[in-house]
Amino acid sequence: MRKLDLVTPAEAMARLRGALSGALASETIAATHGRDRVLAQDVLAPIPMPEFRRSTVDGYAVRTVDTPGTLRVVAAVRMGELAHIALRQGEAIAVPTGGNLPDDADAVVMAEDARRSDDAAQPAITVTRQLAPGENVIQQGEDVKAGEVVLRAGARLREQEIGGLLALGITQISVRRRPRVALIASGDELVPPEAQTRPGQVRNINQPMLAALVARHGGIPLDFGILPDQRQAFEEAAQRAMREADVIVFTAGSSVGERDFVPDVVSSLGQPGILAHGILFRPGKPTLFAVCDGKPVLGLPGNPISSLVTGSLFLAPTLWQLQGAHNPPQPRHVRARLTEDVRSPRDLEHWFPVKLSGDDYGETLDARPISTKSNLIFGLVRADGMVCAPIGVDRLAAGAEVVVRLFD
Repeated sequence: MRKLDLVTPAEAMARLRGALSGALASETIAATHGRDRVLAQDVLAPIPMPEFRRSTVDGYAVRTVDTPGTLRVVAAVRMGELAHIALRQGEAIAVPTGGNLPDDADAVVMAEDARRSDDAAQPAITVTRQLAPGENVIQQGEDVKAGEVVLRAGARLREQEIGGLLALGITQISVRRRPRVALIASGDELVPPEAQTRPGQVRNINQPMLAALVARHGGIPLDFGILPDQRQAFEEAAQRAMREADVIVFTAGSSVGERDFVPDVVSSLGQPGILAHGILFRPGKPTLFAVCDGKPVLGLPGNPISSLVTGSLFLAPTLWQLQGAHNPPQPRHVRARLTEDVRSPRDLEHWFPVKLSGDDYGETLDARPISTKSNLIFGLVRADGMVCAPIGVDRLAAGAEVVVRLFD
């Protein structure tokens, strides 16, 4: 009978990362559709930002050499217009917030700091203090200089990056293609979620759960249906996946039983092949890691909790690596206090779900371990996050402070 390799999860992921050659090809999309896409090349600013000197307040553009003093208000700048008037000695120009400044002005006095006299013949303001050059002024190019690299290749775009690109007039961007992920479920007992089950049958939930995970991490899930427990079916699905997908994910069939065909089938798909089969991990000990002709192949456990946990920890970062992301989204963590003892297998990295109570505004959070089995999905539904008991630890005591990896 086949045996598991049983390497640490970190070692398995290191082997997988090291066997992948690079990011996927690029494509051009509208910048407005760029949320969570990964740039394929550096972006240079075609213009300075801002393009002209602006006032940061409603007030009066002045020459600092004329302050303090009484200044004649000789004009007003409207929003969206250039200030064509040149300031001369003893003059001021009214400007709105964001308004363009005349070349001669080197500061803006706030309206509330200027005592205005609205003489019909000649309005004037009195400034009672010395202004500093640049006061209440945004200089041209203060944010970004023309030709500056504003975003590096590998940046995952957020709302602010999209706003910055559009502010520069950049409406088309080159990004990495989203990885296509073949999701292959197997098991004679599986039926579609919409089916009425008979005794002995269970609904296939791993595939749609992983599809949601894949989409959230930038991938395109491909539903390859449910395979019967027949080797030929596995071989045909694997060959099709190699043609159509960038990543192949099997759920179930990767352990060491007679009907676990995934290891043998994966071994025939390409080089270097299987990198690790079996990890020192709960839940998900029989997880398989492979790269076949440049494409990552994962064999995830069939039990729903095991499938989702291993997918979150191993599949998600692999998708971001294929997209070349330097700043993939990171899970949030909080510190909490265990409410009861947790026993853990000393030789495994053990992840278990917890329910949080209390708040994180000064009060210590409590983490109540949820006792569940890996085929009972509502164990995770009831949880707020997971805690890791590392290899070598066989007990986490009640009252111990732990780090909780939060579910989104």
